[in-house]
Amino acid sequence: RRASYTKQLVSWMRGHEGAVSSVSVHGSGRYAISTSADTAQLWDLDTFQRKRKLNVRQSVGIQRVFFLPLSNTILSCFNDDSIFAWESDTLFCKYQLPVPDEGPRIHYKAFAVTRDGKILVAGGRSNLLHLWCLDTRQLLRVVQMPPKVRTVRQLEFLPDSFDGGASQTLGVLSQDGVMRFINIQTCKLLFNIGSHDDAITAATVSPNGRHIVTIMDNGSLNIYSVQCLTQDYNKPPPSLVKVVSGGECSALTMKVKSEAVQRPAKTSGRRVNTKVLRPPAVPMTEDKENELPDGLNKKRLVTLLKAFGEYPAKYSSLTDKGLHSAYLSIQERYPIKSHKLQRGLQRVLSALAHWAAIFGETDYLPLVAFPFVKLFQNNPLLCFEVVATTIVNWCQHWFEYFPNPPLNILSMAENVLAHHDKELLQHLIDCGVTSQLYVWPLLETLFSEVLTRDEWLKLFDNVFSNHPAFLLVSVVSYVTCCRAPLLLCSHKEDFEYFFHHRNNLDVSAAIKETYRLMESTPADIHPRNMLDDFQPLTRGQYPVFNKYPTYIVEYQSQERERIRQQEVDYLRERQAVQELRAEVVQRQAEDEAWYTQQELLQQAEEKRRDILQQEESKLAEQRTRLTAMKRELKVKELQLMDAARRRFLKHQQDQRLTELHRLDEQIQRKVCFHFSHRPVFNMERRDSFFQPSFYFVCNVSICPLLYIMGCLYVLYCI
Repeated sequence: RRASYTKQLVSWMRGHEGAVSSVSVHGSGRYAISTSADTAQLWDLDTFQRKRKLNVRQSVGIQRVFFLPLSNTILSCFNDDSIFAWESDTLFCKYQLPVPDEGPRIHYKAFAVTRDGKILVAGGRSNLLHLWCLDTRQLLRVVQMPPKVRTVRQLEFLPDSFDGGASQTLGVLSQDGVMRFINIQTCKLLFNIGSHDDAITAATVSPNGRHIVTIMDNGSLNIYSVQCLTQDYNKPPPSLVKVVSGGECSALTMKVKSEAVQRPAKTSGRRVNTKVLRPPAVPMTEDKENELPDGLNKKRLVTLLKAFGEYPAKYSSLTDKGLHSAYLSIQERYPIKSHKLQRGLQRVLSALAHWAAIFGETDYLPLVAFPFVKLFQNNPLLCFEVVATTIVNWCQHWFEYFPNPPLNILSMAENVLAHHDKELLQHLIDCGVTSQLYVWPLLETLFSEVLTRDEWLKLFDNVFSNHPAFLLVSVVSYVTCCRAPLLLCSHKEDFEYFFHHRNNLDVSAAIKETYRLMESTPADIHPRNMLDDFQPLTRGQYPVFNKYPTYIVEYQSQERERIRQQEVDYLRERQAVQELRAEVVQRQAEDEAWYTQQELLQQAEEKRRDILQQEESKLAEQRTRLTAMKRELKVKELQLMDAARRRFLKHQQDQRLTELHRLDEQIQRKVCFHFSHRPVFNMERRDSFFQPSFYFVCNVSICPLLYIMGCLYVLYCI
């Protein structure tokens, strides 16, 4: 399980040993049921844990387990056509639908339930459908589909806006690739989609019932508009609906009436490809439809080739062995545009190779089998048995000279040609053309290269209706009927082209000529005397085919196996070399990425170093400017300090001068006071006495200390 948005793995829910065939989710979205052949498991989608597990015996087997709409009921169907209903919470068995006692077994394979969960339809390996009423748990009716329906692959209800969930239109997809839509009440065929040439593999209906999406066998996806397919879609129902019911299964059987097909409404858009089923000219009973033929006798082969009938669907044990190693790469040697034909041819050739070892070594076997693969592409088992019957009877003595062409068979044809047309044979001999050039190309391709589809069918209707020698005589007849253009050819390349391409030939005339040659050829050279009569395939097991040189085939098989083993070893060695080369390339890429990263880192480192250098240069410049600024600031600081010191000295000087002036004034006051109270001395003496004092006073600016001492001395003298 993965998340729808992130695409991440959410949970891995394990438990199934075989392949899961179906998954059913409850309407609430919380629970889911996964079904395989041996078990069914109930999961909790919230926790992704397994809640319950249903195991059954291998002999019984599980067909399908699914939820019913609008309920908590689980329906389970087993290989014995038994259907049980279970409670999803407790897994308690609620009821079992009764298995019809009368009529053939259906072998249920496909189921469908209406939206209201009241009607169950089941179908399988038959053209019968069982309609069950889940409320009353009774079989309502048995619907018989047209005779061309042998196996029901899928059932789908077509919802309607006016049915309240009780859908009335049922789509039935059968083995022929046609999906037929019927009304389950009136059992009328409303319309169908798909055809034998454009077969449907699977289909689904939109929730509103307006569109049908189909997956075609060629891989394309087709979308159909239901409104264009039928005019009764989404119309209100009539006022009264009469329901017919009965008691026994035989009385409930109702046939689908193909003559009541309603044509699609004409639209201006693209025309929808529909095909009306017509009833067969000879009615077939139910037992004959489901009866498996005992063998492939002559009458049966002619009927199959003319009517393109099919056996009931089953698989051969040879097909179950898988693809043979000799044809794993057949598309390289024989490319086919249709993938379906390519797969069918590969399966048939693989089954033939598993049947007999020589068919894995025969190069022209795909040319022999391809026409039958194209005819019976929908039934590989029937195709294999037709090809095997053709090889056993009409390819007698082809492999005795393996790996060379069958020279004995070519000699038979050349003897017949020599008896009936010596001139033409002599012309071929003169031109160097042997029977390997004009007989073997027609035989190894079974005329598929030189005849159209209708011409080939017409020829082989007569080939399979006659003795095995008829095919070899037909080759001689083809050569003699083309004698005119062959006589004009002279180069070997012209003959090679002639017998590998289509020519203007009347097949009816060639067939008449073959019958004439069969009657007029002498017994001693007639191929009838050298070939055995028709022998059908043995019952139970296929006959042992050993009419070939086993030692050559074994040698070639061993050589092929040796070459294949060598190829396997070579491929293994080449894979190892490629892985080693990829590892070397990855390492080189990693080394280059590492060196590139180192270069980028180195460049980034250099760039960052440049940035660091630039930052360091800027920082150095800033430091230089800062140093200059500091120097200037220091000078300014010194200047300011010097100016402050000068101002301080000047202030001190001014204070001292002021103090001296004050002292002078005091001295003067005291001198004046002294002179005014002392006697007058001799002026000369006084003059001579004061002369030094005056000198000191006058020079007071020279030395304040001396000035002070002089004043004190004067005072002392006085």
